[in-house]
Amino acid sequence: MAVIRPFEPFDLPGMYRVCLETGDSGRDATRLYKDPDLLGHVYAGPYPIADPGLTWVAYDDRGLLGYIVATADTASFEQWLEEAWWPGLRARYPRRPAAGPGDGPEDGTEDWRRIAHIHEPPRTPAGLLEAHPAHLHIDILPRGQGSGLGRRLITTLVDALRARGVPGLHLGVGSGNPGAFAFYLAMGFHEAHRAPWGSTMTMDLRA
Repeated sequence: MAVIRPFEPFDLPGMYRVCLETGDSGRDATRLYKDPDLLGHVYAGPYPIADPGLTWVAYDDRGLLGYIVATADTASFEQWLEEAWWPGLRARYPRRPAAGPGDGPEDGTEDWRRIAHIHEPPRTPAGLLEAHPAHLHIDILPRGQGSGLGRRLITTLVDALRARGVPGLHLGVGSGNPGAFAFYLAMGFHEAHRAPWGSTMTMDLRA
């Protein structure tokens, strides 16, 4: 059985690897990126720095195979990103008219989408955050799926958020990942909004 423990700084490279290898709706996204760190910069790296107390990793005898990251206060987290995280990445990944690999969709990679996110990050609607201020990302390699690890990671996070008095939690799941959607329903999440990209799901933590 995989061992779950709190994040340590040396876990970050493994988290970036898992993020990339599950980054195509749960499938390996390595082929989609020229820069293998871009996905991790957006969906993994900032969380344990902003709030290391809400990141857990899972290891088996082959190494890191999954993690869960979260923030208890999405509005404050997004402000922190704007002040402390995005500026350095914007300097590293300047946004410019498509002129070469990674600059636009013409080269067949997804780098340009993540670079656009870095420069124009979406803001979570305030109405969602009133009752569900926390959000999470969870990624598990195929060898760790179907073993109950996802349930254990989410339960660990939910217990920690309830201990802080956080009233609710939300997440996004892509339309190309119906298995994840079914899993979150089984975990007690509800679909709050559906869009072409996928669904926003929520969980009330006050019960």
